[in-house]
Amino acid sequence: MQQYEPWENDELRFGRVSRFLDSLNQCRELGIKVTCANADGLELELPYSEHIVGDTDTGVIHGGAITTLMDTASGGSVLCCLPELELCPTLDLRVDYMRPAQPGKTVFARARCYRVTGTIVFTRCEAFQRGPDTTVANCVATFMRIGRDASPDWFWEKIEGRK
Repeated sequence: MQQYEPWENDELRFGRVSRFLDSLNQCRELGIKVTCANADGLELELPYSEHIVGDTDTGVIHGGAITTLMDTASGGSVLCCLPELELCPTLDLRVDYMRPAQPGKTVFARARCYRVTGTIVFTRCEAFQRGPDTTVANCVATFMRIGRDASPDWFWEKIEGRK
């Protein structure tokens, strides 16, 4: 049975988050891509590759790549849940690893905002693999709202696809 049912995609949010990820060097290097974005959250994928292996004897992905995936998914979910785009840096991030990711398989991460205040956004994220669906790690994070004006207009024009 599939544990992670497919989400409906919102093309506006998908485009915004995809352009945001394209602006991040670590996402380009790791090959992290958006698979689904909507008002409920964000799903990303981290394809397996040899250059992200942390244990060459087993082929298991380095925990830093999983943490980057989950931090990016959590931060990207903030872009999906706020009524207006604003950059929100990570304040705190806690990752609980459940098991090593199975070598050779893509890792997905689904993140949702569960509370939004005027200054802080709280998120939850789960990293998993499909076929059969297996949780790799869970994460909770907080992000500081600094407002849209904290980033230059050219950045927002790029993220919104106006440039």
